[in-house]
Amino acid sequence: MPKTVMIVDDALSIRGLIRMTLENAGYAVIEAHNGKDALNRLAGAAPDLIIVDIYMPEMDGMALIRTLKSDARLKFIPIVVLSKEADPQMKEQGRQAGVRAWIVKPFKPDTILSVTRKIIG
Repeated sequence: MPKTVMIVDDALSIRGLIRMTLENAGYAVIEAHNGKDALNRLAGAAPDLIIVDIYMPEMDGMALIRTLKSDARLKFIPIVVLSKEADPQMKEQGRQAGVRAWIVKPFKPDTILSVTRKIIG
């Protein structure tokens, strides 16, 4: 059974690039277009890793991260932020909220794959 990664990003092109990269490496992928969509999809699934954008409509990435970390069923799922946000204070907020890694856009697909392998194998 392949390990599963959830991608939460409002940009279809980013989700597609990450999906292709991870599926080609043998991972299963679940996509969500914002935090609310992710929470709905997580009702029936618990992925091995979640990759989250910060800036999204309806529910942004930081709100999603805080919600996930307060849920007993989901709080131990590792989270990686993938965002154009590079501010050290925002990164520190993410670290304090439980983020395992922070990747700044633009990114190389190999970076996503490397971080994913390091965190979940």
